[in-house]
Amino acid sequence: MSTTDQHADLERPLRADAARNRELILQTARKCFAERGLSVTLNDIAHEAGVGVGTVYRRFADKDSLIEALLATKFEAMNAAAERAAAEIDPRESLRLYLMGVFEFRARDRALADAIVRAGKARPSIVHERDRLERQVSTIIGRAHDAGVVRDGFDYRDLPMLTTMIGAVADATRAHDPDAWRRYAKVVIDGVLPPADPDGMLGDPLDRETIERALHAQS
Repeated sequence: MSTTDQHADLERPLRADAARNRELILQTARKCFAERGLSVTLNDIAHEAGVGVGTVYRRFADKDSLIEALLATKFEAMNAAAERAAAEIDPRESLRLYLMGVFEFRARDRALADAIVRAGKARPSIVHERDRLERQVSTIIGRAHDAGVVRDGFDYRDLPMLTTMIGAVADATRAHDPDAWRRYAKVVIDGVLPPADPDGMLGDPLDRETIERALHAQS
């Protein structure tokens, strides 16, 4: 089956039972990828969803097809977050809301960065959503620059690396302190949006035992 045929098949209306199975597979895949990353196989997803492997393969020819279907929902969610942030009148708060929002997306979803990298090779509708997100975020950052509240030179291309940094903390500490990433996200945000009157660090530092367990889990 060609890539074009696969895309057309994904967009055809489904019978009620087939639609339920497809949604179950997508929900299960979203959970598995978020918790364990893109190393999860279609067989793993079928087992987790409680359906036959053939049911998964009838809807998704391979893992890339499934990831592409999930990409659409990821970009919809991120564009919605950008729209909410853009609605904030204060330029500094607008950018702060978006940064914290995208860091939280990554903290919950191990596969986010890898999935977004794949967007450039996805079908046109997903590329369109990615480009719309970049335009929205660039506008939010532009307002912050015009207001003089963000560091000179910062732009949307810095976000993937900042998000990767926070994601690494979230992945290392998820089992020990699932909110530890917020402390370090605030440090990053204060670096991008220097506060006029700096306040204290958010939360508490991890204790030595927790740090050692977290770092050992990553080795």
